[in-house]
Amino acid sequence: MPNLYTHKTENIRKTWLLLIVFGMLTAGLGFLLAQGFNNPLFLYIGVAISFGMTAYSYWFSDKMVLSMAGARRIESKMDYPELWNSVENLSITAGLPMPKLYVIDDPAPNAFATGRDPEHAVIAVTTGLLPLLTKAELEGVLAHELSHIGNRDMLVMSVVSVLAGVISIVADLAMRASLFGGENRDGKSVIFALVLGIAASILAPIAATIIQLAISRKREFLADATGALLTRYPEGLASALQKIQNFPQPLKHAHAATAHLYISNPFGAKTDSNGRPNKRASWFAGLFATHPPTEQRVAALLGK
Repeated sequence: MPNLYTHKTENIRKTWLLLIVFGMLTAGLGFLLAQGFNNPLFLYIGVAISFGMTAYSYWFSDKMVLSMAGARRIESKMDYPELWNSVENLSITAGLPMPKLYVIDDPAPNAFATGRDPEHAVIAVTTGLLPLLTKAELEGVLAHELSHIGNRDMLVMSVVSVLAGVISIVADLAMRASLFGGENRDGKSVIFALVLGIAASILAPIAATIIQLAISRKREFLADATGALLTRYPEGLASALQKIQNFPQPLKHAHAATAHLYISNPFGAKTDSNGRPNKRASWFAGLFATHPPTEQRVAALLGK
């Protein structure tokens, strides 16, 4: 399927482009603030804090996410034999170590992968996912999650988190410095620093969030394409995404901090007054979405 290969290559390129833009935004903000305040100290502090926070989340993200989701580990193959066998077979096909398996007691169908590398990877599925999907659909979902592991998406998102954290922390410090650090500057410098601090504190975190979510959405497209190539049956994943999207209830323990990890929005689909999916979401709201629209993902998988 040439369209899937093209889609995968395109999204890898776009992800790197977004990372470059993100890095330029970070460097540009640091340069402007260093010029405006003639003191790069708070930039160094922001970088140190952000790297420390992200390093902690990278090493312990699986434990934090599993705890927030209320997941429990599957200790024996006999507990969920079909799930275990599917993951085992797909892991062999993908050339990856078999990840640890967890289940979440929740009727809403969903799944996610986490872990800092393939040797410490985790796949968690809800109990509602298993009876809802056929074997081919379940394999499509599991292949998608294994693709996140194989594509090193946790590493990419950790880098993004560092950059987003730097921008947000530096913007906050810039605002504080502009308000309380002007005793030794002339009037023009104070005004410049104040305007720059206010603009940075408002616009920079918004831009960082938009780019961060854009990269997350690109990784979903990439995992869809890679997963479809792994199973050689994109229709299975496409059908699973539609079933998950149309389920009427959100996850019980959905959290904004971990929403981007799930295969589909854990807060449920936006619906109109008749309970049908609302396709009229605004462009602005789409910028802050953790997942691309299911319709676009299905169309890409089916080559439409």
